[in-house]
Amino acid sequence: MRIIRDIRDMQSASRAAKAQGSTICFVPTMGALHEGHLSLVRYARTQGTLVVVSIFVNPLQFGPTEDFNQYPRTLEADCAKLEAEGVEIVFAPSPAQMYPEGAKTVVYVEGLSEKLDGLSRPGHFKGVSTVVAKLFNIVKPDYAIFGQKDAAQVAVLRRMVRDLNMDLELIVSPTVREADGLALSSRNVYLTPEQRCQALVLHRALLKVEAEAKSGETSAEKLRSIALSVLASEPAAKLDYLEIVNPDTLEPVEDTSKGALVAVAAAFGATRLIDNVLLPKL
Repeated sequence: MRIIRDIRDMQSASRAAKAQGSTICFVPTMGALHEGHLSLVRYARTQGTLVVVSIFVNPLQFGPTEDFNQYPRTLEADCAKLEAEGVEIVFAPSPAQMYPEGAKTVVYVEGLSEKLDGLSRPGHFKGVSTVVAKLFNIVKPDYAIFGQKDAAQVAVLRRMVRDLNMDLELIVSPTVREADGLALSSRNVYLTPEQRCQALVLHRALLKVEAEAKSGETSAEKLRSIALSVLASEPAAKLDYLEIVNPDTLEPVEDTSKGALVAVAAAFGATRLIDNVLLPKL
């Protein structure tokens, strides 16, 4: 496995791979890899002949009071996991490489970047879309794999890819969960044992909504009330948002019969977690 830290070297490796007829499948990450990330890598192996994984903790998507400095950085362990999965290239640039002095250009998806996480974390999605656009330009993938857990991010990036005519396909892989239902996240390591048990209320709320929707309930207002009642059963959960929206536009819906995204974010102690479920069309 090759570890590349220089942008020009990564661009050169991508050009050489394309010249040899390789299909590049790309998995962008911020490291601290868990089974959810590795599931994306395994899926990538079914889609491309060359798998590239980036590891970059992106300062642009963290707010001034967020956990950028504390975010886990485990590059050596991450690379060992990726090598075991047969990954050919790890791209691990420095912030100075990605954002050289004097850089001014950002990518902002207007109308989507202010929704859900973008509302409670101003500037977050500008940071996400900017770094992903840069990574796409550097790696030049044919396919890029993201997880369903980050559904709002997926909506923002899909629109970016479409609006900027990027020559790649964005693929979304299902959320990976622990046996008890907790969605895998690099931030789960911050949770105390008690907080981890408390965090299961997110999945319970989503399961209840999903069950009611399968039973025929299509009123978003009623489904939201059901979810809120479950969340209220756990006083330790500090709710950020619980919304039922169109998965592409992130606009609220009144009727879920045409499909909807149920998205939730809450903090347990100092740790903010997100989760979601997609309700299918009836």
